[in-house]
Amino acid sequence: MRFLPVFLDLQAGSILLVGGGELVRAKLRLLLSAGAHIRWHATDGRHDVTGLDAVDAARIERAEGDPRTADLSGVIAILCAGAGDIGPAMSSRAKALGLPVNVMDDLQHSTFIFPAIVDRGDVVVAVGTGGASPVVARRVRERIEAVLPARIGDLASFIGRRRKAMHGRIPEFALRRRFWERIVDGPIGALVLAGRGDEAEAALKHIADPSAFAGAPAGRAEGRVTLVGAGPGDPDLLTVKALRALQDADVIFYDELVAPEILDRARRDAARVPVGRRVGKPGIGQDAINRLLIDAAKSGQRAVRLKGGDPFIFGRGGEEIEALRKADVAYSVIPGITAGLGAAAQSEVPLTFRNEALRITFLTAHKARDAETVDWSTLTDVKMTVVVYMGMTAAPSIRAGLLAAGRSPQTPVGVFARATRPDSQAVAGTLNELPALVQRIDSGPAILVIGDVVAHSTPWRDAGLDSLLSNFLVAAE
Repeated sequence: MRFLPVFLDLQAGSILLVGGGELVRAKLRLLLSAGAHIRWHATDGRHDVTGLDAVDAARIERAEGDPRTADLSGVIAILCAGAGDIGPAMSSRAKALGLPVNVMDDLQHSTFIFPAIVDRGDVVVAVGTGGASPVVARRVRERIEAVLPARIGDLASFIGRRRKAMHGRIPEFALRRRFWERIVDGPIGALVLAGRGDEAEAALKHIADPSAFAGAPAGRAEGRVTLVGAGPGDPDLLTVKALRALQDADVIFYDELVAPEILDRARRDAARVPVGRRVGKPGIGQDAINRLLIDAAKSGQRAVRLKGGDPFIFGRGGEEIEALRKADVAYSVIPGITAGLGAAAQSEVPLTFRNEALRITFLTAHKARDAETVDWSTLTDVKMTVVVYMGMTAAPSIRAGLLAAGRSPQTPVGVFARATRPDSQAVAGTLNELPALVQRIDSGPAILVIGDVVAHSTPWRDAGLDSLLSNFLVAAE
């Protein structure tokens, strides 16, 4: 992100507008809609205000002379549109004075840019692409326009007019926020969005105890813990419910494997506490994590325990729930797409396949001794797909265990690293080659998939291994 979205109060001073033609008129309309006072240097000599009403026209000061030497007292920003060679010169002058400047379609000489704007009164959404593609920004704006309620600005105004009075009745910050969340998400907010402001006002006045309405009769915010599956890495694979939990959280305790792009979807002012560990690196320990969750909830915070994949598939979610139950802490669980499913979908591995793979087994073996404790004799069924989590280090032991139990050395296998992320990597081969396949992977985390279904995958086809499978099937018959 090169350009930080900010909102500038255009009524704090004058905007110096330099340029002419239709380009500058478009900027005039935009600035006037924000209540700006404009000092306009028309480079073509035409201060044409045709079509503007008298009130807007009165806020335009028709400036004469060369803008490069004009008095800039009271100016808070400079905008050039259709200004030709004057634009870079004005940019240099603005930068020397520390004034924000925009030269239309010229990033080199601009310190701010104009986003695509969704204007709903007190609710304004700005969409930018860093100047790279205004068309993309407009398309995003169109989609936002389509989903935002027409009266969302009215709802913001409704709350804004009453915030100060209500804050005097709810002294605790966390409880105030929850109060307004219930207003926005509940019947009162729906009334405002439906244009029934008088009824919404009456319903708000009917709330005798705002603290109780916010869900805390004792006047203190009630904390809880939500275990959230972050999925395999792609932030677009988060569930809608997971996104809502991240936006509502006061504090987020996240694993090492949670991608930064997923944390970016969380509420900006939520505290973020890393509690995970990677193989070979020390962590704070599960007991310490449990205590952090309990303490956060009992202090009235809404805590999210954010885990890679799904909380209940090798995520130790069950252990955390047991601790929360014993501490009498409210909790809920939001599932996520586990890494095995994410890898299978990305590389087109059908984990089940009619008449070919009828069962799936998920297991974990991040150390060689983990693999040595597995009863491999239960995993030799050719119609079973075996999905191994954290198995890169133990790959030689996994191969040895399966081969010793009787699984064919020609069984298709795949290694899928960092599935669904931009830097994902996948290779396929046979069980006999498993340790060598792992060596071709740059780094984890990785999923191992073992079974005939791997022969349907993209990596298998890309490696030209179809003939190998045919020979294997003939030998098996």
